Amino acid sequence: KGGKKHLKQPKKQAKKLDEDDKAFKQKQKEKQKKLEAARKALLATVGIKKSVKK
Repeated sequence: KGGKKHLKQPKKQAKKLDEDDKAFKQKQKEKQKKLEAARKALLATVGIKKSVKK
């Protein structure tokens, strides 16, 4: 039972971390979308170049 008292204090920190984590995840998602878009564009241009060579 003594261990439960320790859990009450870090909750405030956890909320702060959650907000930071959400912002971080949002940035990661945006980066991922940009990477995927760039990859698709690359694949499209490579695919076009390959078909032109044939």
